[in-house]
Amino acid sequence: MKKKVCFVVSSPFTAKAFLLKHFEYLSEDFDIYLVANFEIERTNYFKDIKDIKDIKNIKIHRSISFYKDIKALISLVAYFRKMNFDVVHTVTPKAGLLGVFASRLAGIKKRIHIFTGQVWHTKTGLFKKMLMLLDRFIVWNATSILVDGESQRQFLIKNKIVKDISSFVLGTGSISGVDTNRFVPNESVKLEVRKELGIKKNEVVYMFLGRMNIDKGINELADAFNKLQKKYSNIRLLLVGGDEQNMTAMIKEKVENIESVVFYGVTPFPERLLQVCDVFCLPSYREGFGTSIIEASLLEKPVICSDTYGLMETIIENQTGLRHKVADVNSLFLQMEKLINNKELREKLGKGGRTYVLENFSAEIISKKWVDFYKNILDV
Repeated sequence: MKKKVCFVVSSPFTAKAFLLKHFEYLSEDFDIYLVANFEIERTNYFKDIKDIKDIKNIKIHRSISFYKDIKALISLVAYFRKMNFDVVHTVTPKAGLLGVFASRLAGIKKRIHIFTGQVWHTKTGLFKKMLMLLDRFIVWNATSILVDGESQRQFLIKNKIVKDISSFVLGTGSISGVDTNRFVPNESVKLEVRKELGIKKNEVVYMFLGRMNIDKGINELADAFNKLQKKYSNIRLLLVGGDEQNMTAMIKEKVENIESVVFYGVTPFPERLLQVCDVFCLPSYREGFGTSIIEASLLEKPVICSDTYGLMETIIENQTGLRHKVADVNSLFLQMEKLINNKELREKLGKGGRTYVLENFSAEIISKKWVDFYKNILDV
């Protein structure tokens, strides 16, 4: 009989974006269960995935709500006791807080949480201390802690969230790696999508992909692009992702020639939109790992990213991309300008990036590391 592993996430989208390849590999040796805050239209999607033994709808909310959180905690404890899982593995802060504690109360022997970024890094005062305390509470209740990058793990050790001896990075990092069959450079797709977006063949496109909010450095990106635009006319800025903090209005105020900015919104096909750009930018204040960077690199796109702690493994300076100082408009501007008329450098960084990702961050490599980890802790 296979041992039972239960993954707990707040949103099903987390599982869909990062865990499906792991489920595929792990299901060969283990029965995989998934707990999330499902809505009806999302539930059917996971019921059709043969790698998942069963799903459970428990309303875990990302935002803090004492009543809702207690209700979710009680439901989790009851479900864990009924199912008697061999392992409970939580992903994302709220799922970790409730899931690991509930699994301990239910008597689950193996309790794992993976850190993929710290919300408190950009906070201040009492609120920051409270969030750090909650992370320590997760660690206290877990039996194993995974981190999706070594620089992030060292950051957590420095801030006394985790200990060196009890925290691990699988392989060279990344929660899920990247699908090497999905992210393949394709010039015809690039030209096709550029035409759809009204972008000319000779225009240099800078692109951001992710949640559009202040912590992602969108303010600085807009300022740097506006500054760049005053010197160069053949540039465009492509923004792909959901607007979480009314960033669109802010950008329209900052960028003088707003017609040069393309607001695309959310896409389920990042591998298609990423083909469009000449340079990928992630000027984030905080980041757990930066999956979008390795996706862009796999498509041979040169990367410009901030020097925040979580992005140290995602690029090799001057080999796959360039770094700028966090929240520093001029530093970002200079790196963007360095690549504007230097196609040779862009190609060199792009090709270096694809090689780096293929050697270190393919989804197959990372998933096999997860299987090895589980076999080790469960003596399979």
